[in-house]
Amino acid sequence: MKRALIIGITGQDGPYLAKLLVNKGYKVYGGYRRSSTRNLWRLHYLDVKKDVELISLDLIDQTSIMAAIKQSRPDEIYNLAAQSFVGVSFEEAIATGEITGLGVTRILDSIRQTNPRIKFYQASTSEMFGDALPPQSEKTLFEPNSPYAAAKLYAHWATKSYRQGYGLFACSGILFNHESPIRGIEFVTRKITDGVARIKMGYSDKIYLGNLDAKRDWGFAGDYVEAMWLMLQQKKADDYVIATGESHTVKEFCEEAFSCVGLNWQKYVEVDKKFLRPNDVHYLLGDPAKAKKELNWQPKVNFKELVKMMVEADLEKYQNPLKHTRQFLKHI
Repeated sequence: MKRALIIGITGQDGPYLAKLLVNKGYKVYGGYRRSSTRNLWRLHYLDVKKDVELISLDLIDQTSIMAAIKQSRPDEIYNLAAQSFVGVSFEEAIATGEITGLGVTRILDSIRQTNPRIKFYQASTSEMFGDALPPQSEKTLFEPNSPYAAAKLYAHWATKSYRQGYGLFACSGILFNHESPIRGIEFVTRKITDGVARIKMGYSDKIYLGNLDAKRDWGFAGDYVEAMWLMLQQKKADDYVIATGESHTVKEFCEEAFSCVGLNWQKYVEVDKKFLRPNDVHYLLGDPAKAKKELNWQPKVNFKELVKMMVEADLEKYQNPLKHTRQFLKHI
């Protein structure tokens, strides 16, 4: 039986990846940062908590990383952990660099010291491209323009350095925006779909957003974790862009989300300058040709299906609050 350690299992991608690996017969360990309250609701949402053995792990403490590796004895390590919100990275730039950047080097060096045969996946991001002209591919020059993107680029190059310098099987997936019903509420897509549900139910009357003209290549997180796994099944480690190959504005996302409940988005959405970033990325559009050819990977959920999935999940949450309260209390 193969063994996998997912670092950052309590985020959006962790539960989807855990479910995929469990279904493939893996023994799955989940690395999470210990805090006063354990944020495990996403694992329960996908009904995968029972199949995962949790291990406390802190990316700023290499001793805890090495201990987690020795305990789990993984064949594969997937690093999904990061301070992953671009807006927050401007306010907490040093912490973002420490966790999102240097934390990855600590993982890589721990692999080198404990078992260099472990295969490693690093979650890189399309934000590293900044305002590089689209479509962006593996050959596009990086132009990071946020502390988050800079930290991710450091981690990306560290992964490549350990691959070339030490011979580790270390891959980076340059994932474009990927969403789901368990996306954090601080991200614009969930902010929109949750807002649509609240407005439809009469709990709210406005959504306040930043740049409505920003264009993103949005896919489904459940599709993208399959690409992560495929990267570690190849004979040779490499880096891959994972994207849908089509881009939509925040305005289009609003229009589609409100249309799911029969409302005109223009009546409910307002721009608030406090949500504008100091240095925003304007246009991201990925070219996944390499992943499609070498990994035989294809996104299955399209843009309209993704938006509908998220709106319906948020609507259900407000339509059946007692059910969700019981689920939450059951897992405390």
